[in-house]
Amino acid sequence: MSDFMLPDIGEGIVECEIVEWRVSEGDVIEEDQPVVEVMTDKALVEITAPEAGRVTRLYVPKGEIAKVHAPLFAYESEAEESSDRGQASAAPEATVTAEPAPAPTATPPGSPSASAPVAATDFILPDIGEGIVECEVVEWRVAEGDHIEEDQPLVDVMTDKALVEITAPEAGRVTKLYVPKGEIAKVHAPLFGYEPAVAETPQPARSAPSVPEQAVKPASDESQGVGVATTGQGPYGRIPASPAVRRLVREHGLSLEAIAGSGKQGRVLKEDVLRHLEQGGEATPAGGDRGTGKPETGAASAPAAEGEVIVEPIRGVRAVMARRMVESASTIPHFQYGEEIDVTELLALRARLKLQAEAQGTRMTLMPFFMKAMALAVKEFPILNARLNADVSEIHYLPSCNVGMAVDSKAGLLVPNVKHVERRTLLDMAREVERLTAAAREGRVDQADLKGGTISISNIGALGGTYAAPIINAPELAIVAIGKTQWLPRFDDNGDVVRRAIMTITWAGDHRVIDGGTIARFCNAWKGYLESPETMLLHLG
Repeated sequence: MSDFMLPDIGEGIVECEIVEWRVSEGDVIEEDQPVVEVMTDKALVEITAPEAGRVTRLYVPKGEIAKVHAPLFAYESEAEESSDRGQASAAPEATVTAEPAPAPTATPPGSPSASAPVAATDFILPDIGEGIVECEVVEWRVAEGDHIEEDQPLVDVMTDKALVEITAPEAGRVTKLYVPKGEIAKVHAPLFGYEPAVAETPQPARSAPSVPEQAVKPASDESQGVGVATTGQGPYGRIPASPAVRRLVREHGLSLEAIAGSGKQGRVLKEDVLRHLEQGGEATPAGGDRGTGKPETGAASAPAAEGEVIVEPIRGVRAVMARRMVESASTIPHFQYGEEIDVTELLALRARLKLQAEAQGTRMTLMPFFMKAMALAVKEFPILNARLNADVSEIHYLPSCNVGMAVDSKAGLLVPNVKHVERRTLLDMAREVERLTAAAREGRVDQADLKGGTISISNIGALGGTYAAPIINAPELAIVAIGKTQWLPRFDDNGDVVRRAIMTITWAGDHRVIDGGTIARFCNAWKGYLESPETMLLHLG
């Protein structure tokens, strides 16, 4: 029988809440089958089965808190030899308690030698769900032979969704880095090897001279709040706090840095937050105690209500977006092209189809029409649906039109794409758009839905914007920003002023291969389908 340990996904997360078990004790499971949904303070994460087998025990009930590096569930694998993985995960606990003997003769005959070297353990890259099967090693923070402490940041890895910091499961010494920087690491494969530290290894916290004396006073001490608030960082700059506490802090508009933590290593507990609120604290400045109104000795007495800088690290999807947008804007020469499109007839057609779509349980928006018209225009101008190779010596024309759509999610900007638009019906695309939008806003988009896009649409008009200058979603060659639709006066063929629905759009093209004439002709073809949507019927299979 093997215990599945809740994996460490970095970013200071030490525990999470069990939202829903997908299995029960005794159920047979398959590899990568969703087993449980857990909620951290950053996302709803789906944990999948590491291998096929049968669930024997669920350690943490629904609604309770699960700890990182603690057993989440137990299972029996299909093959007996696969239990080696469970033994490897238990090895650190066994070796931590090993005590070196002063001499070989001190060990009784027939028993294992306590002075034997600690067995090396492989850290297996955890499965954090959402279809992620691999990631890129961005930066190693340690080298082979380095000594490490528990929760020390070891390596930054990049998935399609986020930049994740992997930390050490326990103290020890790094023996091997299996995946070099810039290479791809596989889920369920060894990431690094290490030798766990023995129990007698002194803890660095005991010898750290920089920790103020008041930081280790008991929580009942009246001055404890000041000391912990100013030194409440956990190891390596983190402030330990549970997801529930972090949510409570956000709900009251507080900052963890402003709250005196009474837990281990300055951990902020729920009681600390409530006490902070009872004392009238809203945004306690570093170095001061809002409960007494007295600044800490040597600290500058600054106004508490204004002038305070709030620092928020860029992580997760936002970190990925920042890196990719800088790369795109700095390496691709963007060519902008703007136009107005009369969508009066398109709105009328959508209104007629809307009720039929709703009768089949689908919400019909304008996005499927934009996508279908784009796929038809791409047939005439395939350069807009192409790729450049790395050294810009070849153009690769792609066989399908996979249209991406930018979604403004809570986690940041995500661009899932609808595959094979050229052969889908409007109703089919409407269902897919609805599915992808909901998944993106929940932060649970599958990796496959984020890969393979060939051209993108950013519907900024949904938020009220009229104009935008979009940045190309590399390696694509073009993107269009759609502005809001306005009812404006226009002249008809007879010279009379009429009321028309006008939508503004702005294209961005890769000027290395797309010139102004090409994007203008492509836009005219796309515009023609949208202004006379019935013409699309001539091209539907």
